[in-house]
Amino acid sequence: MKLKGLLLLLMMVPIMLFGQGEGVLSGKVSDENGKGIEFVNIAVMGSTIGVSSDERGYYKLSLPSDTTLTIVFSFIGFKQIEKQITLKAGEKRVMNVTMYLSSTTLPDITVSDKQIKSENITKLNAREAVLLPSAGAGGIEDLVKTLPGVSSTNELSSQYNVRGGNFDENLIYVNGIEIYRPFLIGSGQQEGLSFINSRLISNIEFSAGGFSAEYGDKLSSVLDITYKKPKETAASLTLSMLGAEAHVEGATTNNKFSYLLGARYKNTKYILGGLETQGSYQPNFTDVQGLLTYNISPRFEISALGYYSRNSYIMIPETRQTDFGNIQESYRLTIYFDGKEVSNYNTMLGAVTLNFSPNKNINLKLIGSAYSAIESESYDIQGQYWIGQLETNMGSEQAGNVISNQGIGTYIEHARNFFYSTVVNIDHQGAYKYGEHILKWGVRFQHQYFDDQIKEWEMVDSAGYSLPHPIDSIGCSTPNHTPLEISSISNGHNLLSINNIDGYIQNAWTFYGKKDDIFVLTAGVRANLWGYNNEFNVSPRIGIAYKPNSIKNMTFRLSGGVYVQSPFYRELRMFDGSLVKPQDANTQKSYQIVLGHEYNFNAWDRPFVLTSELYYKYLKDIIPYEVDNIKIRYYADQRATGYATGIDFKLNGEFVKGIESWASLSFMKTAENIKYYIDSKGNIISQSDVNNGASFVSDTIIKNIPRPSDQRVNFAIFFQDYIPFIPSFKVNLKLIFGTGLPFGSPYSERYQQKKRMTPYRRVDIGFSKQLIGENTSFNRKNPLSHIKNCWISLEVFNLLGVNNVNSYMWVTDVYNIQYAVPNYLTPRQINLKLITEF
Repeated sequence: MKLKGLLLLLMMVPIMLFGQGEGVLSGKVSDENGKGIEFVNIAVMGSTIGVSSDERGYYKLSLPSDTTLTIVFSFIGFKQIEKQITLKAGEKRVMNVTMYLSSTTLPDITVSDKQIKSENITKLNAREAVLLPSAGAGGIEDLVKTLPGVSSTNELSSQYNVRGGNFDENLIYVNGIEIYRPFLIGSGQQEGLSFINSRLISNIEFSAGGFSAEYGDKLSSVLDITYKKPKETAASLTLSMLGAEAHVEGATTNNKFSYLLGARYKNTKYILGGLETQGSYQPNFTDVQGLLTYNISPRFEISALGYYSRNSYIMIPETRQTDFGNIQESYRLTIYFDGKEVSNYNTMLGAVTLNFSPNKNINLKLIGSAYSAIESESYDIQGQYWIGQLETNMGSEQAGNVISNQGIGTYIEHARNFFYSTVVNIDHQGAYKYGEHILKWGVRFQHQYFDDQIKEWEMVDSAGYSLPHPIDSIGCSTPNHTPLEISSISNGHNLLSINNIDGYIQNAWTFYGKKDDIFVLTAGVRANLWGYNNEFNVSPRIGIAYKPNSIKNMTFRLSGGVYVQSPFYRELRMFDGSLVKPQDANTQKSYQIVLGHEYNFNAWDRPFVLTSELYYKYLKDIIPYEVDNIKIRYYADQRATGYATGIDFKLNGEFVKGIESWASLSFMKTAENIKYYIDSKGNIISQSDVNNGASFVSDTIIKNIPRPSDQRVNFAIFFQDYIPFIPSFKVNLKLIFGTGLPFGSPYSERYQQKKRMTPYRRVDIGFSKQLIGENTSFNRKNPLSHIKNCWISLEVFNLLGVNNVNSYMWVTDVYNIQYAVPNYLTPRQINLKLITEF
């Protein structure tokens, strides 16, 4: 099989593809007033072939010849249109389409948004996640990880970093409702299912920074998801070696009532069996969610969103063997385990939305939502380890074997952690369109309640002596004894209730120059009152877009402003389990400026878009933190300043005719400056030491400490292809490369954590064959006649078999020398998946 499109994307040079007979369909999609509609999905029913209309409503689509195809035109808030067409080889046909607002679908706020946005918003197609190979918790998130400015070094987790931020700095909305992630999850193995169900989605928008005031108070990014409002009955069922998922949707004949239901089950036992820690893994993750919508009248709508997730993770480790080091000096760690880990995470969300549109220019929403999580984490694990040095001389008979013992020891980890949280929101949102303006506003009251019980500790012992090892005193009747020391002690029970208020107002203007140049200006302001210490913040934001008529294929953008993030409990808890005092806590702040450019062009008679963004973020009052796997621990009583700066590029288009793919390249640097103190002996001590009573004689600021998310280079590819003359055979590929992240030894200060992990390199590929499609016919009595599409997919995870590292285990020998033993992620594995749509 020759995947010539893949070579084109990887080498970035023109390579001619073998083609098949085809014709070209083009035209314009307009509303009932004759105005072009941007971002209309024009797709071939039953396939992934499709394009989106440009900012003037025009589209161009290459289609196989001599085949009767159904072309579907769809966009949120408009009635779907289906047209049948048969083109001859070489034929060029024009098809102009007028779309009408759905009489039973209220014009949503996002529908009224300007076609030329003043900030860079990336739109994603949820169908692209259906066939995307994924070993982790996410589907949509796996697509997001391939976008510029986004990085991830753990395929088992749906979490991602954006432009130097951490997981907690990303906003996620579903139908205007903010989504929260569990608190106690510490590794990708435990994470389970992401909230977002790709089968239920109609629209996806993502911004990596510089977003407008309508989006909430987080420092890094926003992922805005809109679920479907079905018009007809449909369903799907997906079965794989990792679990199953199903969904059903439909509406009454008058479209007054619609339903959208989804259920998923995931079991990653097969995936986790490839990890170096051998044992019994029992991961079980289940969720159900649904959206019910009822149109009381053409102007008044009520909808209810419900979600329940039950996640259980049990691990009984037995043995582990890991080789690490380099060609000159290599070691082997062997561990025998006793004990087990049991984790349970149950989350629930319920929301009711009242949507009222007194006329076509006004939209008013009232959203009430409640989120609750009940989490527990218990483990008692004893590990007895041996550290041995390996023979690295390949000419030796002992090559690859242990030739000397560096030490033996035992460690014990214990935890009994329980966490309960409730977040209640009452949110009003509004939009008013007048002339070339769009005025948006919103206000929200939020109540947070947390009940946190933490009790965990760790003990390390080497060769029967608790570390540090005392000085040997052979023959002495009173030898030195070191008291048994337990480290990493966290113990506390915290009850916390916080009430917050936030709101925003923003306006968007569109101006036309003398030469028909287009200017879009969006300006707004957010206000936030954080109830923990009654801190009040104001966040002005602005965005400008300029589209010159003389260079119609280019758009220039400038956006930025002030972004604040109030701590959400995790940032308030210190390492010992206690909470930082209100007078010592404050919101984190980011002052951002983003300069963007978009260039639309054609190459090889196919559309492409090249986007680039240059950004700088000044960070103030940020809370230093460290990351172990996906567990974030904050130095809650410390503060720092810092920055993040970089440049992002994305090239997307039809590398293969009729199918969109893209490549992203990012360069970034982020660092922070932390204040430390000097004691009378010249030692550097932290703010935590001072708060605990340590004396100091002076202070100092240690600058340019790399933040834990300081990934200097990131390159990603999302690629789709099909076999020439056999469009029913498709290939989906995801490639990610990221340079190493900073890390340090346990119990070290942030300024000492400057080591670098190895680069993250991963390729996942899926080969899919359509078994049943629009051109497949069955007798009406045949049960298969109810199947609309059926795909079978073979996925290969970690195609190159790279041993990626996402965290380290630290062990100590009898001489108190620490070894950083890499925790390798998943090896090369395969998955078989069957996708059926009804």
